[in-house]
Amino acid sequence: MTDASITVRQADTEDLDRIEAVLRANGLPYQDVRTKPECFFVADADTERIGIGGVETHGSDGLLRSVVITEANRGGGYGSALCDALEARARQNGVETLYLLTTTASEFFRRRGYEAIDREAAPSSIQATTEFSDLCPASAVCMRKELR
Repeated sequence: MTDASITVRQADTEDLDRIEAVLRANGLPYQDVRTKPECFFVADADTERIGIGGVETHGSDGLLRSVVITEANRGGGYGSALCDALEARARQNGVETLYLLTTTASEFFRRRGYEAIDREAAPSSIQATTEFSDLCPASAVCMRKELR
């Protein structure tokens, strides 16, 4: 656990424009935000919105997606705090294994206990997600973490 203190809440419809803009600005998939708004969360530190992230649940498997901390707030442990909160929520929702795709943050996630796997090793429910099948490039590293 990190010392950075954040509050994470489920995104509401008023957050969607900002979520899309932040994802787009950071080169992350944003095209399906409005079709899956229930997957997204907003992180605040004090009164400042510092990040967003998502968890798409498919039974006991989940897809961690679109984790980003605003540029001005990077390096302060907020990314780890946001991942801690998203993993805890996933666990509460019965997720036992989280998967993700990344083009830039594999080392960050490796330090968090994720392991690189072949994309084909992900369950079919994860492979069928829009992010996995359409939005992330084939060059993205697929990673997995057991939450049990």
